[in-house]
Amino acid sequence: MKSPRGQVTFGGIFDVEKKLTQINDLEARMSEPGFWDNQETARTIGAEVSCLKRVTGKLRDFQSQIEDLQVLVELYEESGDDPDTLAEVVEVTAHLAREVDILEIESFLSGKFDRNPALMSIHAGAGGTESCDWADMLFRQYKRWAERNNFEVEVQDVQLGEEAGISSATFRIEGENAYGYAKAERGVHRLVRISPFDSNKRRHTSFCSVDVIAELEDNNDIEIDEKDIRTDTYRASGKGGQHVNKTDSAVRLTHIPTNIVVTCQNERSQLKNKNSAMKTLKSRLYEHEQDQKRAAMEKFYGAKGEIGWGNQIRSYVFQPYQMVKDLRTGVETSNVEGVMDGEIDDFIHGWLRAGCPTQRNKDIQLDD
Repeated sequence: MKSPRGQVTFGGIFDVEKKLTQINDLEARMSEPGFWDNQETARTIGAEVSCLKRVTGKLRDFQSQIEDLQVLVELYEESGDDPDTLAEVVEVTAHLAREVDILEIESFLSGKFDRNPALMSIHAGAGGTESCDWADMLFRQYKRWAERNNFEVEVQDVQLGEEAGISSATFRIEGENAYGYAKAERGVHRLVRISPFDSNKRRHTSFCSVDVIAELEDNNDIEIDEKDIRTDTYRASGKGGQHVNKTDSAVRLTHIPTNIVVTCQNERSQLKNKNSAMKTLKSRLYEHEQDQKRAAMEKFYGAKGEIGWGNQIRSYVFQPYQMVKDLRTGVETSNVEGVMDGEIDDFIHGWLRAGCPTQRNKDIQLDD
């Protein structure tokens, strides 16, 4: 809409003035004496200011493009239906429609940890070689998706399958709102195809579970008693069996009370691998604590279904037809090749637009 002076203004998620006021208020707090005495609060507010500045920068740029489009429309009206100007109006309008779509999606990423890096794990289900191959395909899909979105991927651990593929993989995804987007993938993924490992060319169904948690800051409240941890070291190896190091640099941490196990072998230094594994363990313990709270809440809200076999979120069918369908939102596509090459944003955006029904309900705190 336009203000009385003709300036383009927006409300809701596009309310730049409101966000600028928030920035001024937060920066005023940051300039108060003693503000930096509480490092945790200071980091939180500093991160919030940085995020608001990024958002307002994008919104201001969008507002500028809207104003340019209005000028272009006026030129078209004055030109007497000039086809070249009309074509430009159509092109700019389509571009802005895509920009609105992106801004809308980003507005949904307001969760406590949405801006954090994501720790993603893939585990092959029952089915031996078939499931291990499927796990490897998903591993590649997520790495390609991360590349498309300019995220950085750090592989922390990969366990090879006995004959092909991988039995599990754990990797870290870092970038703007990495966890906010990646959390949409948490669940069981089902593949139906004619198996390349079956000489009789029969159709097989394979399952893999994908777990996604937010990486917590080093100053989080999770405390771990050293006596509750068992540390094992072993020789790191890369995919294909190549030895990354000739020393026992890989680290496996087992939290005895919960039996949560994390591994890290991507660094040559055992100390660095242990530090990375400890950060992952703290994140997993936090998620474990949240899961317990969710389980207690579900008796009031009804069963929502746990992440487990038979509770798949997405189905990938390669034969007898080609279709990938998200069972939570109904978003589907026949472009199987594109999906396996990392084109999964439509599924993630569909889940976010649907209000992340399960995740949003679970996130009602739970942060208390």
